[in-house]
Amino acid sequence: MSQEKFLEPWQLRAAFARSLSDMYGKEVPAYTTLLEVSHEVNADFVATHGADAERLGSIDRVTAERHGAIRVGTPTEISQVARIFGAMGMHPVGFYDLRDASSSSVPVISTAFRPVERDELARNPFRVFTSMLVPGDRRFFTADQERRLDEFLGARTLFGPDLLRLADRAEAEGGLPATAAEEFLRLATEAFELSREPVDQAWYRELEAVSAVAADIGGIASTHINHLTPRVLDIDDLYARMTARGITMIPAIQGPPAWEGPDVLLRQTSFRALAEPRTFRTPDGRVIEDSLRVRFGEVEARGIALTREGRAAYDTAVAELDERAAGATEAERQTIGREIWHRTFPVSETALADQGLGYFTYELLPDDGRIGGHGSPVDDNGRGDHDRRGDGPGTHDRPRTAGASAGTRAPRVVRAPVVYEDFLPRSAAGIFQSNLTEEGAKDAGQTGADRDDDWMAGALGRDLADPFELYARQVERSRQTAAATLGVDPETLTASTTPGGPS
Repeated sequence: MSQEKFLEPWQLRAAFARSLSDMYGKEVPAYTTLLEVSHEVNADFVATHGADAERLGSIDRVTAERHGAIRVGTPTEISQVARIFGAMGMHPVGFYDLRDASSSSVPVISTAFRPVERDELARNPFRVFTSMLVPGDRRFFTADQERRLDEFLGARTLFGPDLLRLADRAEAEGGLPATAAEEFLRLATEAFELSREPVDQAWYRELEAVSAVAADIGGIASTHINHLTPRVLDIDDLYARMTARGITMIPAIQGPPAWEGPDVLLRQTSFRALAEPRTFRTPDGRVIEDSLRVRFGEVEARGIALTREGRAAYDTAVAELDERAAGATEAERQTIGREIWHRTFPVSETALADQGLGYFTYELLPDDGRIGGHGSPVDDNGRGDHDRRGDGPGTHDRPRTAGASAGTRAPRVVRAPVVYEDFLPRSAAGIFQSNLTEEGAKDAGQTGADRDDDWMAGALGRDLADPFELYARQVERSRQTAAATLGVDPETLTASTTPGGPS
């Protein structure tokens, strides 16, 4: 009798991402359109730019890549979320406070569950941005509203005991047998489906006057996927194509401006939240039909992860952009942004690495001349052209090698950019704000509730990883591996001796 197949955490993660995508496509048909356009954009980009299109990940990875977003109400609920995603090899990374990241009312704090090891990210980089309501923040909620929110949230059950039991088993045993895995995936997917139960109209509308996000979390007895985001290689092209199809997009692409230098961090946009039919229970007991706008179609383009110094430069640049572009049109804002970017960031990957602004790993160059088997091709001098747009001075430059000289077959090392795997609180809040019909209410004169990464770790009951430390660890491990292969001191593999661009 053959042994039952065993699914490891990454296989559970990949299967769950597919299951969610199938479910969400049925619930939100415009999401299917978004996937179709994303695939078209990526295919055309690869056809035009060849291997350089895979500079920040293979096309197989990019095609499969998704990030989801969910919202919960209590520490208990978010700790249960951590158990479910822990079964899939996903760990809480980073702390995001969206309460001050937007002019609109977004009373939540967040973390992101994702794989943290490089090989796990390569297998399947599924991420879930998870937000939790802060009812105790007096800028948003009165003491009476906090009390009623606590009662409402405390009375509901988002994740059943069978799902949590299987999640704990999978995390403890490093996976599940196929039969148990199938049940786990079914229950997990169902937990994030949109409920058809009538919504308490008066309670929902009261919360909605404070924040549409608060109403979506604390005004219904379930949770659901708010968006499921594909990754695209050219987000400006996607924005234009979606608009041409008659899909209403939010007014702007969030994140860094489009320019001829290296893509850094994360650029995001979405189609506007759609009016979806829902049933409501009125104060007199009637059940009526109405609609809600809470789910939207987000898409993202990922760039190079920035170091702490690079992130500080980015934050300073964004602050200047906000000040100078106040009241400007989106086109004017982009023009100002490009001017600021030219003063803040170098136009080549080489300089970005040499100035310590971006994270780059040290990759052994195999005989096929491709970084990690899917990077840019190089010639006998170890040089490859990474100017993917072809409209500026050396957008990515050419990788300079360390190790053997030209004409030898000894191992060589090139410096390769590390893809940014995380999120920007300002961009996330901007997406939320752009999809709200009302700004909500926020009393800045009140005192906000203290919440930070330590508080979030306590609520989760597990450590919260620092994304900067994860990137630095990835770089150091690659340095150690490359140095061991070459038989040199790792300290000799520095920005001045390894690749990044022409000398």
